[in-house]
Amino acid sequence: MNRQRKPEWLKINFGNNQLFSATGNIVESQHLHTICRSGRCPNLGECWNRGTATFMIGGNVCSRSCKFCNTKSGRPLPLNLDEPLKIARSIEKMGLKHAVITSVDRDDLPDYGAGHWAETILQIKKLNPQTTIEALIPDFRGNTNCLNRVANTRPEIISHNMETVKRLTPAVRSAAEYERSLSVLRYIVNAHIAAKSGLMLGLGETADEICELMDDLLDAGCKRLSIGQYLQPSKKHTPVENYIHPDVFARYGEIAYGKGFEHVESGPLVRSSFHSANFLPPA
Repeated sequence: MNRQRKPEWLKINFGNNQLFSATGNIVESQHLHTICRSGRCPNLGECWNRGTATFMIGGNVCSRSCKFCNTKSGRPLPLNLDEPLKIARSIEKMGLKHAVITSVDRDDLPDYGAGHWAETILQIKKLNPQTTIEALIPDFRGNTNCLNRVANTRPEIISHNMETVKRLTPAVRSAAEYERSLSVLRYIVNAHIAAKSGLMLGLGETADEICELMDDLLDAGCKRLSIGQYLQPSKKHTPVENYIHPDVFARYGEIAYGKGFEHVESGPLVRSSFHSANFLPPA
C-alpha cells in the first residue's frame, strides 16, 4: 500500500520557549501523563509554548486498542490515588484559567474509572476555584451511574469524541459504539452541561457521512464540534486515506455553523483540546 505523503500545511511547531520548558518540568516532576505526549499531538509545541497541557488521568495504559490512537494499550496498572491532587496542584502552578482533562479507558475497573474522574475534578475545583474545566471522557460503557458521577461535579464542558463516521466506527474504534457515544452526549445535554465532540477526517469518510454525523450530534443536543486531520501514529495503525485541504476544513466548519452548531474548530491540526477555552458557554 502506498503511504500518503504529508502536505506542507501539516508542518508542526515543536516548541522551544521558556514556558514550554516550564510546562514540561511541572508535568514530569509530578510524574503525570498528558495526551499531548501519549497521543503524539501535533499541537504539543504550540500549547506548551503557551504554558498549557491536556492532562491524562487513570495511567498511561488503555484497556482498549483503537486503531487510530497512539496511547499504549494493555493491562493498566492500579490507579494512583495521589493523582487527583497532583493534577490540581499542577494546574495551580501553571496558573491555568481553563484546564482540559482526559483519560485512558479503564474497562478493567468496576466503575470504569468514574470515581477517579470525579475526585480529580473536585480536587481541581477545590484548589483552583476560578479555573474552568473541560472533561474529555470515555464512554464508561454507557453506564449512566458512572456518567452521573462525573456530571455531578459540574465541569463547564463534558466532551466525548465520536472520532469518525458511523460506517467506519467498528473498524477504527476497538470497543466504542456509534449509537452509545451519541447516548453519552445526549446524557450530558440532559444533565444541563455543555456537550462537545470531535471528529477526525482522512479515514475514507464521505461528505454525506460527515454531514450525517453532524445531524446526529445536533439531534443529541451536542452543539460544539472539533474537526481535524487524522495522522497515522505508526505503521501498525490505520493508514491515512487522504489529507484534507485546509479549504475543505473551512467549508465543513461553515456547514456545521449553518446546521446550528454554536462553536466549531475545523482545520488540519485541530484536536479535541485545541483552543478549548473557545468552546466555553457564555458566562
